[in-house]
Amino acid sequence: MARVLASKMGFTSLRRTQARTFRVRIVTADADLEFGCEVKCKGRDLFDLVCRTLGLRETWFFGLQYTIKDTMAWLKMDKRVLDQDVPKEEPLVLNFLAKFYPENAEEELVQDITQHLFFLQVKKKILEEEVYCPPEASVLLASYAVQAKYGDYHPNVHKPGFLAQEELLPKRVINLYQMTAEMWEERITVCYAEHRGRTRDEAEIEYLKIAQDLEMYGVNYFFIRVRTALPLHTCNDGYNSLMVFCVSLCPQFAIKPLDKKADVFKFNSSKLRVNKLILQLCIGNHDLFMRRRKVDSLEVQQMKAQAREEKARKQMERQRLDREKRLREEAERARDELERRLIQLQDEALMANEALLRSEETADLLAEKAQIAEEEAKLLAQKAAEAEQEIQRIKVTAIRSEEEKRLIEQKKLEAEMLALKMAEESERRAKEAEQLKQDLQEARESERRAKHKLLEITSKSAYPVPASLSPGSLPPDLPNLSFSTECLSFDFKDTDMKRLSMEIEKEKVEYMEKSKHLQEQLNELKTEIESLKLKERETHLDILHNENTERGTSKQSNFKKVLVHFFSEYYLLGGMGRALFES
Repeated sequence: MARVLASKMGFTSLRRTQARTFRVRIVTADADLEFGCEVKCKGRDLFDLVCRTLGLRETWFFGLQYTIKDTMAWLKMDKRVLDQDVPKEEPLVLNFLAKFYPENAEEELVQDITQHLFFLQVKKKILEEEVYCPPEASVLLASYAVQAKYGDYHPNVHKPGFLAQEELLPKRVINLYQMTAEMWEERITVCYAEHRGRTRDEAEIEYLKIAQDLEMYGVNYFFIRVRTALPLHTCNDGYNSLMVFCVSLCPQFAIKPLDKKADVFKFNSSKLRVNKLILQLCIGNHDLFMRRRKVDSLEVQQMKAQAREEKARKQMERQRLDREKRLREEAERARDELERRLIQLQDEALMANEALLRSEETADLLAEKAQIAEEEAKLLAQKAAEAEQEIQRIKVTAIRSEEEKRLIEQKKLEAEMLALKMAEESERRAKEAEQLKQDLQEARESERRAKHKLLEITSKSAYPVPASLSPGSLPPDLPNLSFSTECLSFDFKDTDMKRLSMEIEKEKVEYMEKSKHLQEQLNELKTEIESLKLKERETHLDILHNENTERGTSKQSNFKKVLVHFFSEYYLLGGMGRALFES
């Protein structure tokens, strides 16, 4: 006890040596205020200063709240501020809040500032879930909050997403449903559109009228104990619990109902400060309860009269604004109608001018067409006269035409006879050509067979001519052919050899010309791919082909050698070989 007293005395002496003022920060639901107060300033002085600054006259609903050791407390009006157990910090932070709640907000709250402060505080408690609010009521309250902030709903101004940054619903409600922010905004906007025409004050009072029916509205909860030693919660209702007498038996409380037959409820809390706070709230609520049942004081009557006058003035001003707005809208509609009518008349005048121009052009065209029709009539009359002359001429020449027609018919018959003969001759010539074609094929077939026989003979003969050439060595399809070695002669004619050489050379030139282009393509392709060839992957046929190419040996050179050998054998056989070949 001595230490506590010494510390208090030391704190007091310290304050005396310090400055005679201290700074206080008042946090309201709307803004923050700072004041410089004297050391001797009482709670009532500070409270009145705040109310005068805010223009608040309904002071009995409010108080200055602070928190000490995790416990809520209210500043006492009859004691010095610094003598109370407020936080020893500078600036001293106090919250200006509603301490007691009205039973009927619309009837009891007179000033607009009072309604606004209550609206902000109740809205905060609902969003922070200190006051339970059902989901459907939360949406409706949110719509009134939007009306109070944004005014009337206009689709062109309040487009989807304009509430994206607003905190309008408790998180509990948002998490309770599988709905997106856009879906919540859509439902709030539907209700918001129905509040058209309400002012900010009217929207806020409608908000409070709904909120005051919530179960936890105006209720403060405290942790208490009863004789059973079980922890319980008791509450101090802003107006419903005033039907009991609260008697402090510190540290024990006794709640004695008005009904004498009912039992007295006794309880206590773990902290003496909490007991004092409960008692303070009970006394304040009781005083407010009794105040409502009494005749209004002169100050309250004056405030209500001023409020009615202000409300009537605002109503008249609102009606005047509505009338001016309506007149302005009608003037704007009339102006729009005149502008539309003017545009319509301008369009009609333009169309009339265009129709006039088209009529003038039509008249010019009709005049031109009349002139053309007159000229055409003259031309037709002239052509009619010429046609009459032509008819007369045709009648004169009609007799001559009969004779010419007869001659033409005769010539036609002669031409048809001639065409028939030519067709027969063409058919006969076609048959002859077909016969010649068949004869040519038979001749070629005979030539082929003769060459084949000659090749068989030459392949069976030795080179040079064998000594024992007998008829038995000839093919069986050459009967009755007898010759001896004496008949063989080496009759090499220069003309035949020249002819043979010329034919061979001619065939060679033709072949070379035909294969020249192909050979160039092959050489070009070979040059392109030569660099990509892998030597180790060459086959036996590849190596043999490369060697033949290097020696100049090819199918053409071999064929040429065979031909030379064949014709050499042909001339060695002499006349007999040629006779066989020619047959």
